Amino acid sequence: MPAQSKWSLSTPQKVTFEEPVTALDVRVVGGTVNVVGDATGPARLELSEIDGPPLTVTLDGGTLTVAYDDLPWKGLTNWFSRKSWARTVTVTLTVPTGTDVEAGIVGASAVVSNVSGRTAVRGVSGDVTLVGLTGPVRAETVSGRLEAQGLGGDLHFTSVSGDLTLVESSGGTVKADSVSGDIVVDLAPAAPGPDLTLGTVSGEIAIRLPDTADTEVDANTTSGPLSCGFEELHVDSQFGAKKITGRLGAGHGRLKVLSVSGAVALLRRPDTAEWAAGTTQGKVL
Repeated sequence: MPAQSKWSLSTPQKVTFEEPVTALDVRVVGGTVNVVGDATGPARLELSEIDGPPLTVTLDGGTLTVAYDDLPWKGLTNWFSRKSWARTVTVTLTVPTGTDVEAGIVGASAVVSNVSGRTAVRGVSGDVTLVGLTGPVRAETVSGRLEAQGLGGDLHFTSVSGDLTLVESSGGTVKADSVSGDIVVDLAPAAPGPDLTLGTVSGEIAIRLPDTADTEVDANTTSGPLSCGFEELHVDSQFGAKKITGRLGAGHGRLKVLSVSGAVALLRRPDTAEWAAGTTQGKVL
């Protein structure tokens, strides 16, 4: 396709962008978005399915935008016009690994992998999967679920009813808040001194820490059940509220958890032999 700065895509096709791409802004309704970081070659777009209005594609000053004209980034999580949801698209975007990514989805699923730039996700509904991102991540959803594996940077997550599952995290700060969604955080052994702040009203919170965890712990639930897999921590109940406090290692990190009515579980990440034998033990209050 001849070089140009703007395209209107209404049929399946492939586009290769010869100009450098440093930022990606993609916003879709329905379907699937795949964003893949690639250390070699120019940025590429593969539109394999589209039903509804055309996608507008622009490349301006290094920013590649792939979006519907009526779907703005600002206020996207308030975009509840169901009449306008009668559309679907399946698109794969391959960009340089250092690209900053903004992905907005309404009733669609999104997968972002192998990116080292900043990543921001906004969604009304639809699931988001993040794999192998090393830059900072900010995610905001109404009801969509966020699943992330192998993150190496900071994560900020907010949702009304969406769940967060973070597996093998080796990054720095994790801040997560959900009204009724569940929060599950699993830290890799490479992240011994975490900085975690997790909160929910009625959702459940589970954190799995490695044996080498080096952190101060302050976990509270007002009326939900509480369990702890670390004998060196103190589990207490007073006036119905339950809490886990204490220090693991030298206490260089910070773990702060607050739930109103949801369960809180602090689990010890077993080594391979223990996992196979199922010998992990803990105390429950």
